[in-house]
Amino acid sequence: MRFSEARISYLAHRIVEVLRKEGLAEVEQERHVLMELKRILTGDLTVDTRLDAIVRRKIASLSRNVPPGSREWDILYRQYYAEESRKHKPGP
Repeated sequence: MRFSEARISYLAHRIVEVLRKEGLAEVEQERHVLMELKRILTGDLTVDTRLDAIVRRKIASLSRNVPPGSREWDILYRQYYAEESRKHKPGP
């Protein structure tokens, strides 16, 4: 999934707003917090997009045809996505 720069900016601002409203954090340097949130959101979305492509290729490469949207395809997608997420998880 890809979000536009405007959508990522909107999400970052909403996160800061909720943190303040709920009293979860005191944000002193909002500009720095927003930049870090945007970096995190962009990075996570990039990883999700990359994993999605890997999983779809893996399903397409099966010897039998598994139609997208079928129950079997959904089950395989979730299973392969979890496997790939574990493989690509950053270490400590």
